[in-house]
Amino acid sequence: MIIHQHGHLRALAEDGRWPELLAAYRQGRAAAVAEAGEEAAAVLTAPLGHLIAYAAPPELAVRLFDQDGGAGTAAGEADHDAGPLWEVLATRHSWLRLAPLLGPARVRRLVAHTRALLGEDLSYGAEPDPEGVPLRLEPWEAAGWDEAARVREYLPGGGARSALLTLPASREGLGEVELPPVAWSAGRPDGPRVARALEGLGALAPWTETACVRGQAPAAAALLARDRRVVGGYLPFALVYPALVRSAAVERAQGCAHGRLGLWRALAAMAGVDGLDGPKNPESPEGAGGVDRGEVNALVDRMRCFTWQEPSAGLHHLHVVLEDPAGGVSWVVSGSQEL
Repeated sequence: MIIHQHGHLRALAEDGRWPELLAAYRQGRAAAVAEAGEEAAAVLTAPLGHLIAYAAPPELAVRLFDQDGGAGTAAGEADHDAGPLWEVLATRHSWLRLAPLLGPARVRRLVAHTRALLGEDLSYGAEPDPEGVPLRLEPWEAAGWDEAARVREYLPGGGARSALLTLPASREGLGEVELPPVAWSAGRPDGPRVARALEGLGALAPWTETACVRGQAPAAAALLARDRRVVGGYLPFALVYPALVRSAAVERAQGCAHGRLGLWRALAAMAGVDGLDGPKNPESPEGAGGVDRGEVNALVDRMRCFTWQEPSAGLHHLHVVLEDPAGGVSWVVSGSQEL
């Protein structure tokens, strides 16, 4: 099996013998699938997949995802080592290099959005996103973090460096806040758009809880905060956005592109809530199942974001309320996770 050939495979990589390494990857993955199934095969072959995705020429690296080697030989969207193999690939080459080479549609889409997160403008020349998510960052997406911190920094021999997900990260700018009693009489809004928004927010970080209430941010925080007296306060959405995107990548099988796509879905659904009764504009692309960039931008412009600290926060933690004053609703996401 591949895991027992580590030194030999590294020697082949140092000699640039990438076709042999790809053949070894495919042979090892197919054998592992036959013996132990897809999930086990992905784990066993991930270190070699990482090596190829990181260091091989793009013309060969993209073939990790091609089905031309036969059943069980191709890496899938969820194949990962320190992170998804497609994300490793996306950090190494521009879209200009990868676009003519990448085949599988799902992998191609995730690579495109990773390149957008890294600052590449794909709005001209790339195929439109199937959900209408823009292929370049909006100003509010780029404002709150450095380009180098938007995706894991992968290492050639395996592993990665990534910023810890902590929101709030410190007490700076926060103060003592008395949260109101949980007002069940205000009710929790429902409906398909509310459900889609909560589903989108929950998908960003499966280790969190989510809820939506009529009212302002502190009332929503009171639903999930452990104490009524907290250290909290308001932050600009541009500073909250990076944590929401990174929350998807806490799990190594997910990448930051998953976070960006999921957040756009959630924001599109949130923007469509008008007094909890449905879309502001049923004829908009969002109303047809895509995202309306203008509506999302307008929502972000008016949104108020409240965050608070919990007394026992995990290594990764996220405590935030997204309040839409125009719709009179607030969306809360809260949870923590140890590694």
